[in-house]
Amino acid sequence: MAVVEAAAAAAVDHAAPLRQEEEAPGAGVAAADAGEREMRDLEDLLSKLNPMAEEFVPPSLASPVAVTAVGAGPLTPAPLSPAAYGFYPAANAGFAVASPAGHRGVVGFPSVADAGRGRKKGGAGGGFGGHGHPGRRRTNSRTSMAQRDEVIRRTVYVSDIDHQVTEENLAALFINCGQVVDCRMCGDPNSVLRFAFIEFTDEEGARSALNLSGTVLGYYPVRVLPSKTAIAPVNPTFLPRSDDEREMCARTIYCTNIDKKVTQADLKLFFESICGEVFRLRLLGDYHHSTRIAFVEFVMAESATAALNCSGVILGSLPIR
Repeated sequence: MAVVEAAAAAAVDHAAPLRQEEEAPGAGVAAADAGEREMRDLEDLLSKLNPMAEEFVPPSLASPVAVTAVGAGPLTPAPLSPAAYGFYPAANAGFAVASPAGHRGVVGFPSVADAGRGRKKGGAGGGFGGHGHPGRRRTNSRTSMAQRDEVIRRTVYVSDIDHQVTEENLAALFINCGQVVDCRMCGDPNSVLRFAFIEFTDEEGARSALNLSGTVLGYYPVRVLPSKTAIAPVNPTFLPRSDDEREMCARTIYCTNIDKKVTQADLKLFFESICGEVFRLRLLGDYHHSTRIAFVEFVMAESATAALNCSGVILGSLPIR
């Protein structure tokens, strides 16, 4: 594997001075101590590698694949996983840390070019050049982890949310517990109900929100539990930028797990017969996935809300989500 090969190569390079000391008569004790110190530094460096890191990029992600809509020409290439470009989740927010091309998949693995820049006299410095990690980097990592833990303590997990309930309705339920920083509602493919994460400005608001577990919102009582994760940041460029875009989003649903035998006309007929008139529909797919996805924009927002109740209905041979 890439990590093992890199580690083995580095170990051989650092072991070479020790072999030279054994072969050269009269080698000083200082040289032996330096070799042992380098080996300890190497061991310390390898112990900091992320054992859960991905080591290979799947062939399907090696190059962008153009996806096409039924009855339409080629569309913009589908976005790839950030890992395909050497980007991985940073400890702070978003995908910000680029991994060198030679070591993709190994988070925090320094490149050879960085090694030369980090070398200083006496073995000090960062990267492979000085075989050490600057104290400031470790401090920043600990600080960001502490900040993340603090955010988690201010966040609650809410489940069993009726599809009729909006994020505004949900936030209004908890407004008396404290000031709500963010409210993120998500769909559950295994249930007709949804779940959400709500972040408060302080831990007291989150603790107070736990008392609302069992409150009926819509047609179902919601469950409120301490969250085990923080709300992931959203790229602001993906959010609606005008009232017209927000109104369009309210009329649009995302549908997945669509049987490849289902045509665009079949999908449109299905939703129009149950939910209402479809204004625009885009059916997408590629050669790497066994199912397809679609974006369905209705004329009325009420039709989009009604379409959420179709999750789990068999279309073709598969239950759509």
